[in-house]
Amino acid sequence: MNKKRFDYIVLGSGVAGLRAAIELAGHGDVALITKCVLGESSSEYAQGGVAVALSEEDDIVLHYEDTLKAGDGLCVKEAVKTLVAEGPEYITQLISWGAKFDTKEGALSFTREAAHSVNRIIHAHGDATGHEIVRTLKEYSLKFINIYRLDYTYAIDFIKEDGRVTGVLALDEKSGEFTSFFSKAVIVATGGAGRLFTRTTNPDVSTGDGAAMAFRAGAELEDMEFFQFHPTALHFPGAPAFLLSESMRGEGAVLRNNAGERFCFSYHEDGELAPRDVVSRSIFFEMNKTKTNHVYLDVTHLDKEHILLRFPKIYNTCLGYGIDITQDYIPVSPAAHYYMGGIKTDLDGRASLKGLYACGEAACTGVHGANRLASNSLLEGVVFGGRSAKAAIKDSENTDISDTEVQTAEKFAEADYAESLKSIQEIMWKYVSVSRNETGLKAAVSELSAFLKRFEDRTPSDRKTAELKNLAQSGLLMAHAALAREGSRGGHYRDDKPEKITEDYHIYFSNAEFNPHFR
Repeated sequence: MNKKRFDYIVLGSGVAGLRAAIELAGHGDVALITKCVLGESSSEYAQGGVAVALSEEDDIVLHYEDTLKAGDGLCVKEAVKTLVAEGPEYITQLISWGAKFDTKEGALSFTREAAHSVNRIIHAHGDATGHEIVRTLKEYSLKFINIYRLDYTYAIDFIKEDGRVTGVLALDEKSGEFTSFFSKAVIVATGGAGRLFTRTTNPDVSTGDGAAMAFRAGAELEDMEFFQFHPTALHFPGAPAFLLSESMRGEGAVLRNNAGERFCFSYHEDGELAPRDVVSRSIFFEMNKTKTNHVYLDVTHLDKEHILLRFPKIYNTCLGYGIDITQDYIPVSPAAHYYMGGIKTDLDGRASLKGLYACGEAACTGVHGANRLASNSLLEGVVFGGRSAKAAIKDSENTDISDTEVQTAEKFAEADYAESLKSIQEIMWKYVSVSRNETGLKAAVSELSAFLKRFEDRTPSDRKTAELKNLAQSGLLMAHAALAREGSRGGHYRDDKPEKITEDYHIYFSNAEFNPHFR
């Protein structure tokens, strides 16, 4: 088997991965491993903006309080303090690197999104903020000749020695060859697992790889029951679940049922601007009540020129399906969007295994609690991407790079990827999505456990087979955690136990066992 050695390895090239790689580059050679092209990630498609306390009417205390409120009491307060306090510095640095956010009369332009108490969201090119941040980081990373960009390289599993993560077993997708990559530290920035579900705003690469790899290696994973479903994704025949930004409702868009009536205030006093988990459930309940599979997002009452300037990507995408959003209601329904749970880390991205770090959506710092506040994700990627890299540098000062022999089990390729993926997604959408109950969760556990038996003592020989394994394991962890949390909180809703759980505990997994623990 081929062997390669680097000082540091970063898995994933979204905002968190790119920011980590840039920080590491001043201290050694960096392998930036990504299973697709550089930058392909959920970050790239993030529309709304970045929540950061930079406006005159805002301060970090308000941002802190809004984040805690949206997280439904389960945020780790120190993590939130870190995010909101360091956010302005990291974003200012990003601007100095060339990020071009929208301005008004020479100053940053701020808008509001659901559950924010003030206008705090900065945005780029109207509704292409993630793309702009990824562009900036990609271009800035080119300044460093010691960042080695390994596209179409798929991480299969971590390499461990004496309980420490020392590298990654990876597959060259073009040649089909396996390579052992060794380093002093590995940072996981592989994103979430939206592809678990039939409807998702996430790109195809969001298959829960990092969390599943960490689980198999014995690292702790936490809050795996908490998955956020975005309230407003396009629901139109032949169209993907294209995200319709939270900012639209922040700018005055309203939701209507099939009779053209507003309904959100029937479910929450903040109406369309309630936290995301509340709005998603409101839509879900309204669809059940009216026996429809979608509701409508309405911006027809807003100024046309403002809509075209503020949401050009959304306008043009919808127009491609014959929907003129300045004149027509937009059919929408919830779609899987963001994983609050993931690899448990401290405030510096350290996982429970030495040598392993995580940041961005793959990590669980506790900053989001039971429900992420809108537009905190890009900020999290930048802040904790930088922090995890700094910790990895500090911790590995006197660490040697290992070079052990890696053995793989019998190779295995799934015969029908499309059918297997469809099966996983249907299980998850039916039993583990917006509304859950004991009967459905037990069915999901049973069906996913049966699916995973084919992978026992076998190594996936290709990316698609490995993704199926990672998705099934991530889904099983979610189902187990949701079954163990006997009540509702934030993004986790049990229709058989709708009462809010008042006890503040977290569910975690360790030692590669599908056995939930409480703390």
